[in-house]
Amino acid sequence: MPLALLALAVSAFGIGTTEFVMMGLLPNVADDLHTSVPTAGYLVSAYAIGVVIGAPLLTAFGSRVPRKRMLLLLMALFTVGNLASALAPGFGSLLAARVLAGLPHGAFFGVGAVVASRLVSEGRQARAVATMFLGLTVANIVGVPAATLLGQHLGWRATFLVVTVIGLLAMAALARLIPHVPLDAHQSVGRELRALLDRQVWLGLLTAVFGFAGVFAVYSYLASMTTEVMGFGESSVTLVLALFGIGMTLGALAAGPLTDRALRPTLYGSLAALALVLVAFRFTAHVQWAALVTVVVLGAVGFMTTTPLQMLVMNKARHAPTLASASNHSAFNLANAGGAWLGGVAIAAGWGWTSPTLVGAALAVAGLAIAVTAGLMDRTAKGTSRVVAGSPRSQRRVSSSSRASGS
Repeated sequence: MPLALLALAVSAFGIGTTEFVMMGLLPNVADDLHTSVPTAGYLVSAYAIGVVIGAPLLTAFGSRVPRKRMLLLLMALFTVGNLASALAPGFGSLLAARVLAGLPHGAFFGVGAVVASRLVSEGRQARAVATMFLGLTVANIVGVPAATLLGQHLGWRATFLVVTVIGLLAMAALARLIPHVPLDAHQSVGRELRALLDRQVWLGLLTAVFGFAGVFAVYSYLASMTTEVMGFGESSVTLVLALFGIGMTLGALAAGPLTDRALRPTLYGSLAALALVLVAFRFTAHVQWAALVTVVVLGAVGFMTTTPLQMLVMNKARHAPTLASASNHSAFNLANAGGAWLGGVAIAAGWGWTSPTLVGAALAVAGLAIAVTAGLMDRTAKGTSRVVAGSPRSQRRVSSSSRASGS
């Protein structure tokens, strides 16, 4: 794997840290800015809104910008957003800064995935994309716990100052290590939009929305499940979240080569396994050692869905993959928000702290159903195309055309 992927992974590490660290800092932010924890929770939503809005818009506006320059501009915007978060004088300005920091998230991963796939030979593209995503998973093992601990001892502003420094380091790595990746000759906003309208691309995005929502229906309440169901103290929450991050990393490592070998079977298998693990978690959550093992497995099978979904939309929009690739991250963040909301609805209805596991399993099954339907439609379309191409009438047309051209 080329060293340039390290620059993308470092950038992903910074993005992953700032995305997830706010969940652990909500009490500190709420206390410092004199607001309630539920109100401070809007800061998590604000970042997700920035991702959903920024992914398609920034990608479309930057469709004619050379990819290395685009990556640098997006990381610069990310760095400014985190600096603004650190210096925000009040809750309103912090809310706006979180939206600003989230804007480049999806576009960066969209462009970065295309660049990563162009840096390697045929048959290794998924591994290259998974390598970039490793930065995101390592952030959940190291970055988020360390940044949360830093914020608890030195104040939440210190956390965002450190993320700002990570952003600057990432920009330096991108400038030094990423080679020039030429744009396609006919690259344009119109072409990107037409590629995004492909039915298989939309089915891939829908699979991401429903399938990945199954992960966040549980992950959003994992801290509460740790203390209320598993029986651990509050000090163990960081350890449980880190175990989930270890699972994510293992899933990312496995997803790359599996996706290169068999994309759709990897997607089907990971979604089916996700549904089964979520159902099992409802029961293993009451046994401490089994709960910890399940958390690792949940992180692994949950994150194994990301690489095949990313490669699927890129493949189906292969002539203009950047916007589709970026939109996939909008889909992931819609999944984050939707899964967290549905899991919260189940808890509020009085179904218990483990009820989000069954909600997540249902969402994973819905994602699997969409994925299988898309696969069958794709196979039918390819079969029809081969039949038409091999029909006597089409062969006569080709023969007549050949005679007319003198060949």
